[in-house]
Amino acid sequence: MRNLNNVPKVIMESKSIGHPINYKWTKKKINKLLDPIEGNEELENTLMHINHKGSIGLTAALLEWVYWRFTGYSQATNDTQKRIEALWCSVNNREQTNPLLFDTDFEVPANGSVNGALWIALMNVTMIDARYRRGSYFLQNDLVGLILLARHIAPKKKKFDNWLGQTIINLIHTHPNPYQNNELDESDEKIYDSSNEPLISREYFFDTAFEYSPEASENAIHSFIDNLDHKANSFLNFSKKAS
Repeated sequence: MRNLNNVPKVIMESKSIGHPINYKWTKKKINKLLDPIEGNEELENTLMHINHKGSIGLTAALLEWVYWRFTGYSQATNDTQKRIEALWCSVNNREQTNPLLFDTDFEVPANGSVNGALWIALMNVTMIDARYRRGSYFLQNDLVGLILLARHIAPKKKKFDNWLGQTIINLIHTHPNPYQNNELDESDEKIYDSSNEPLISREYFFDTAFEYSPEASENAIHSFIDNLDHKANSFLNFSKKAS
């Protein structure tokens, strides 16, 4: 799985690619996705058990579900692909990626079942990336909205639910969060250093034959990065030295 041209088997089986856009996209649904925490406290608390690199890996994997769902429906998927690549590079070394900014002036409405859904997904990713860069202890909170969006647009929700449920269980086991939600300072001013957390790769989320180990993940993510066109992706900045 050295690049994003390889469609993950679970996404292929979920019938995401080319499936008609037949999910509901109402004002009520939009508002619920924009303010997803209420009613999803259990999911939020569960995600807090995953460390930062595990959470960024999950972000990249969830955005890939969105990417394949809208391939052929929007030209914005090319930009989305670059953001996925940047997230994986950020897992390896966030200093060699640029901020994943998107619609910073909030000029684009969340209307439209395709572009509106993409807007919400990319805004969630922007917030997750920003929290990751500054070492926020509340990084995992913004994952809730991305999960709900990816699930809402999925043609086969049971397939997505099974994948997500098993993935979260695996992450809590291999990439546990060293701090607890009830220990946090609500001011969100303290900085968490995730640089020593074990790496995680795309194979972890999408290759059932992949046997996780820190070394295997490191080799896999370096192979992925080596196969990218660094100059074609404005979110990558490999002129920066590794920290």
